[in-house]
Amino acid sequence: MNVHNTHSADASTVEEALAAGNYDPVVDSKTATDVAMQNTLLTPRFYTTDFDEMDAIDVSPVRAEWDQLIGQMKADPNKGHFKKNEDWDNIDWDGMDPQLKAEFIDFLISSCTAEFSGCVLYKEMKRRGSNDDITTLFQLMARDEARHAGFINDALREAGIAVNLGFLTQSKKYTYFRPKFIYYATYLSEKIGYARYITIYRHLEAHPDKRFHPIFKWFKEWCNDEFSHGEAFALLMKTDPKLTESFANKLWIKFFLTAVYSTMWVRDHQRPAFHEALGVDPAWYGQEVFRKTSEISKQVFPMTLDIDHPRWIPALDRMQDANIQIAAGKKQGGVGGWFKRMGGSAKAGFAFLSLMTIPAHSNAVPTNPRLEPAY
Repeated sequence: MNVHNTHSADASTVEEALAAGNYDPVVDSKTATDVAMQNTLLTPRFYTTDFDEMDAIDVSPVRAEWDQLIGQMKADPNKGHFKKNEDWDNIDWDGMDPQLKAEFIDFLISSCTAEFSGCVLYKEMKRRGSNDDITTLFQLMARDEARHAGFINDALREAGIAVNLGFLTQSKKYTYFRPKFIYYATYLSEKIGYARYITIYRHLEAHPDKRFHPIFKWFKEWCNDEFSHGEAFALLMKTDPKLTESFANKLWIKFFLTAVYSTMWVRDHQRPAFHEALGVDPAWYGQEVFRKTSEISKQVFPMTLDIDHPRWIPALDRMQDANIQIAAGKKQGGVGGWFKRMGGSAKAGFAFLSLMTIPAHSNAVPTNPRLEPAY
């Protein structure tokens, strides 16, 4: 079979998905690729880690749950799903409100970069390892993320752009994270991704007139992939109790929870036209996603953030205001712009400290962490 004639949705491995025809940058993609290349606090990053430490993981303490999860992922219920079919409506990109178009394209580029970031990390873990349990998991997760990224690139092509994913692999800066930080950050990324997609999907089920693009019809199966990836990282953390039980690591968990939630809040408030078109208030959406993610994360984290605390939303809003000030300073340039950026950074730091010092809610972690999508 000529792999280059296939679509990433039909691929059985990450290698086949990345070689599929819809990964070719067939249109002028410089602008989109430049956006994806950016490295800021709010943009998705590419990560690397200590692959030898990852390869040494022994999943024996969670063997029964592990084999069940791997079996489900090998069954591959979403094979062939992430590509256009008769449910894909034609979109008048030229007639779309310019602000909505810009924000939606930014959303697609950011999502594509995040999915491909996961694909690159998982593929490298699979390539570097010799532990069958670990390499099998990361091959399966890399396959899924490659499908998602390829599907988003299909949607971008209709707008006349695409992200050159091969160029990103070679040229985007990589950030080193210790394995335990990869566990915390990636677990949260996958679970919050599930919560985000399923919240939008259920909202549009109830309000189909707000579905301004067909890609939202694919969000249910998409978020179920995210959910299963999060399950894998929950099991990895259960192999070593110190990862979630030591005092220092509890502080790190609180840090990552706060960082992921606040980053999402600020990023979503940058897209007012996008959320207005969906008929969703960004503040309501943020809190709803945080509630779902907090409830899910009780499976492995010994705490949840108090998102109803009186300081919670005001501090998030101050971070958003600080981000606007930083962006204005960058645009202004010069000495005045530098002082504006530094002032904004200080405001953001104090707001983050205010969030971190809100007391968390403790919870008992179950012996068996496995969950199934329920929202």
